[in-house]
Amino acid sequence: MNKTVKPEDLLPVDDSGPLYAAHKKVYPQSVSGTFRRIKWSLMGVCLGVYYFLPFLRWNRGLDAPDQAVLIDFPNRRFYFFFIELWPQEVYYFTGLLIIAAVALFLMNAIGGRIWCGYLCPQTVWTDLFYAVERLIEGDRRERMKKDASADPMKLERISELVLKHSIWLLIAWWTGGAWVLYFSDAPTLVKQLVTFQGPVLAYVWIAMLTATTYVLAGFMREQVCVYMCPWPRIQASLTDEWALNVTYRYDRGEKRMSVKKAAELRALGEKAGDCIDCRQCVAVCPTGIDIRDGAQMDCIQCGLCIDACDTVMTKIGRPTRLIGYDNDINIHRREAGEPPIYRPVRPRTVAYAAIIAVVGGIMLYALLNRSLLDVNVLHDRNPLAVKLSDGSIRNAYTMRVLNKHGFDRLIAIDIEGPANATVHVVGADSVTPDRPMIVVGRDQTEELRLLVTAPAENNPEKSVPVKFHVTDIGLGVVASATDNFVNP
Repeated sequence: MNKTVKPEDLLPVDDSGPLYAAHKKVYPQSVSGTFRRIKWSLMGVCLGVYYFLPFLRWNRGLDAPDQAVLIDFPNRRFYFFFIELWPQEVYYFTGLLIIAAVALFLMNAIGGRIWCGYLCPQTVWTDLFYAVERLIEGDRRERMKKDASADPMKLERISELVLKHSIWLLIAWWTGGAWVLYFSDAPTLVKQLVTFQGPVLAYVWIAMLTATTYVLAGFMREQVCVYMCPWPRIQASLTDEWALNVTYRYDRGEKRMSVKKAAELRALGEKAGDCIDCRQCVAVCPTGIDIRDGAQMDCIQCGLCIDACDTVMTKIGRPTRLIGYDNDINIHRREAGEPPIYRPVRPRTVAYAAIIAVVGGIMLYALLNRSLLDVNVLHDRNPLAVKLSDGSIRNAYTMRVLNKHGFDRLIAIDIEGPANATVHVVGADSVTPDRPMIVVGRDQTEELRLLVTAPAENNPEKSVPVKFHVTDIGLGVVASATDNFVNP
């Protein structure tokens, strides 16, 4: 039976404490192993691509930019090796964003937060800053001892800190500098920046990115992953029980005991856990968590605790992978004496892979079959049509011809629809009056004013569809646009 509790019987709540837990500095220890080597390799590739890709050249012809990857805002172009995208083709970027998002979902469904652990820019640059810190100040114990020293202002300590932060600022500065190189010719902009003749906006962006890189990778570190990043909170709704996450296999590890005690129990034929509670998995964790406490939002799935535990298991002569990429299903199966099973291919992952394949296929098809000659026509609204003195009807249109080629093109303009209609380009001379021919410059949009005239007796309808054909004389490429020819 429920018992009624009087308000005066309740213990008072102490609300004088802090609202948030105080930050505790994390001192990750260096570790070697399979996953650490993977992280070093991916870091080298990511940083190498980011820092040096702007200097890669790609020949696009006379007077065209030769930077392989360039976002050219003044000319409204995006260059990616042999691909040149115009503002009208922004849907390609939409497709890339869809592919990137679904690829992130696919990675999460297969291996948890492997993006966070290996490829996230915050992880990559924080790893680099940690490497510099260890090189100058020493490993975990040395750094903890120096930070806890009663006399932190020794000359040697000050010189270490100055050197460390100087290298951090240099890395952060080059990070910001590399970013602006994607928006202008890299060698030219570097020369301008060094001689203090670069655009003011470039210096502003470099300063902003230098500051954010220095603060986020040098000081905030794991706090970005735990508090600022929304992905840990989103990914939980996108995963399932079959996803592989960095997991402490408690079916093997518990109960924890010393090596000696475990050996004694095994000699008596009793079960003993492999975990010796050495806490090496905690020491190497970049977010400072204990993976043995189960799944946690703070875990970025980097696998360094796996390397640390494997090293310890090898030393004490026990099987490795006490910590590994696994799930609770397999842990329960092993407890029941059943073999583990893995299902990377399941409806969720197949659906994600299918979306990536379909969107990628559509984008590839559109890219391979896109026309480098485009035309748009807009009918004059006031007046819609004019009746001439001879009784014929005239409609006016604005035509925009887009030439995406790297050379000038001679185009011919034809119309189809109104009977016995003729077309005239205002302000342009053509050697063939009945079929205007105009030169459109390379990589340009040409705006033309067209006058279409047709006899009234042959076009009694109130409105007739009219189709404009623009033909590239040299390549035979045809682009078309449709509007209406109005009878007043």
